[in-house]
Amino acid sequence: MASNRLPPKKDVALALLENATVFMHLDPRHEEVRVPPWFKRQPQLVLQIGLNMPVPILDLSVDDAAVSCTLSFNRSPYPCYVPWKSIYALVGEDGRGMVWPEDIPPEVAAQAQARAPDKAPAPPQPKPAHLRAVSKADSTLQARSSRATGKAQSLRSVRGTGEAAEKKKRTRRKAQRRDASEGARAQTRRRPPLAPVDAAKPAAARPLAAEPSGPSSAGPKRKRELPPYLRVVK
Repeated sequence: MASNRLPPKKDVALALLENATVFMHLDPRHEEVRVPPWFKRQPQLVLQIGLNMPVPILDLSVDDAAVSCTLSFNRSPYPCYVPWKSIYALVGEDGRGMVWPEDIPPEVAAQAQARAPDKAPAPPQPKPAHLRAVSKADSTLQARSSRATGKAQSLRSVRGTGEAAEKKKRTRRKAQRRDASEGARAQTRRRPPLAPVDAAKPAAARPLAAEPSGPSSAGPKRKRELPPYLRVVK
């Protein structure tokens, strides 16, 4: 792209200055460029200029030869002079601007190419017929292997479920037997002990009811004997 096909740098700078500040990208190594000396050894420098800056630039001048103004560096004023041939890009605050490729320093162009994304990958080439057949066979084997693995996992799951159920049943039966045994032992503990019986001693006789007191209470009543001269009249 030739520079004569692009608008003049002065016109672009004036158009951008009407709306906002402008960032001038320049090569400070040009002989006519006047900036602080510590910038003269680097391949690029960016200076900000504007008509309504927080710190006004009272002597800002944009003519056919260059941009001149007094800028502050580390709070120290320095008169700058930037000819158009040293400027390779002008960019506004909103990102709009223009670049003049033939004026870009070689070091800056090399850095830009190094940061550029790699070329797009080439489209995949079609595989030969025999390779496609092998790939299809591999896919079929992989699908069968996946199905077999799924069945094996299902069988292991079912087997594990059955074993868990059987183990639960055995645990339940053991708990029932343990509860029954503990219940029998508890009943045995609650039954009162039997009194010991001495076989040599006869069982105690039940006491008789008390008889009325009197002379005849000492023993059984005897039949009164009649005198021999008396007879029983019936």
